[in-house]
Amino acid sequence: MASSKKILVVQIAALSEALVARVSGTLAGLKAQPLDPVFPALTCVAQATFRTAALPRAHGMIANGCFDRALRKALFWEQASSLVDGPRIWDAFRAQGGTVGMMFWQQSLGEDVDLIVSPRPIHKHSGGMIQAVYSKPAQVYDNLCKRVGRPFNLFQYWGPLAGRKASYWIVDAVCAVLDQSDVAPDLLLTYLPHLDYDVQRHGPDHPKASAALDVTMSMLALLASCAQRNGYEFVMYGDYAIGPASRGAIFPNRVLREVGLLGVQNVRGMAYPDLFDARAWAMVDHEVAHVYVRRDDDLPAARAALQKLPGVAHVLDREQQIAWGVDHPRAGELVLIAEDGAWFAYPWWSDKREAPDFAGHVDIHNKPGFDPCELFFGWPPGSVSMNTQRVGGTHGRIGENRRTVWASSLTWDRPVQSLTDLSGAVRDWLSDAK
Repeated sequence: MASSKKILVVQIAALSEALVARVSGTLAGLKAQPLDPVFPALTCVAQATFRTAALPRAHGMIANGCFDRALRKALFWEQASSLVDGPRIWDAFRAQGGTVGMMFWQQSLGEDVDLIVSPRPIHKHSGGMIQAVYSKPAQVYDNLCKRVGRPFNLFQYWGPLAGRKASYWIVDAVCAVLDQSDVAPDLLLTYLPHLDYDVQRHGPDHPKASAALDVTMSMLALLASCAQRNGYEFVMYGDYAIGPASRGAIFPNRVLREVGLLGVQNVRGMAYPDLFDARAWAMVDHEVAHVYVRRDDDLPAARAALQKLPGVAHVLDREQQIAWGVDHPRAGELVLIAEDGAWFAYPWWSDKREAPDFAGHVDIHNKPGFDPCELFFGWPPGSVSMNTQRVGGTHGRIGENRRTVWASSLTWDRPVQSLTDLSGAVRDWLSDAK
């Protein structure tokens, strides 16, 4: 039996309460309500939390990456849906005949849904990349390219050229899907990335951040109009709030190397981390870092070294992680949280001559940590910057000054204060009798 309920869910990167308060205080004409993000306030964590209405302790996405302890390898931006544990908020809805689609959500490949559109580039053996987009059904992406009038450009989605054009393509593609009644799923989840880029590059108080916000508001109006003309309700929400990176970068792997807990392999003068034999190392992600300590007897030394780093607000052990909702086997033995204005950078070297080959390139899979410097061009031409001082904004922390917002064409007779509240409300609305 087909569903009579239709809803569009839009996640907006970096849409904070503070940013929205500067403009209309509304999203698509509706009053923006404050929302407490999940910790850590990161893209993959927020998306896993929304689709499960659960915290990282249950769904297992503890950052934008994870450390495979068996392979001794960091895995960032992996796309398999099996990385997200637990039931989905749409399970009962699909059992009743509802259809579900995901466009530009992380960890969507292999998800048991009816429509998927997600970038999946092919990295050539000779170097370089073939731009490719995965879609389910397979013909959906080609159909969208014809309707939108252009293919999706991955270089506009991440890297020095990333910007509003990526979000424009997504908006056009979402509307093209909703306008086709034989293609459109009853529940469609999508994502607008571009606001994040300029707020990270320049900081939330920069005029370019305000300009990106204005573009965001116009896109949300377009999506709301498209949803309404096709009989869809909608939910829009911000996933995290970016604060100023005023205090600069913290380098936990440098200090772990200095105290002998992280070794390196020298290859043609370049220092590559020896994670196979590492006694402790830090997988960094903006304002949060997971520190993996191989033996319990190394924990005191690792903790003592990291607590001394200027800019570190908290060093959470396993017991302390419970209160933050990240007590999952994938989490580090220690979790670091930066002070407001500081953020964690992955380098383990100080001398630029030791920098690994991937350091000067957009290489989200080989770098064992998130690198916001990839948003800037470097030198020589064609490379990306390695200058952490250029980064203007960062995220991952939660708190009153880091709230996001949400708005919906639906109303609920229940309080919605957190991201799990919001996704739970959508789940229950979907599950109610038609």
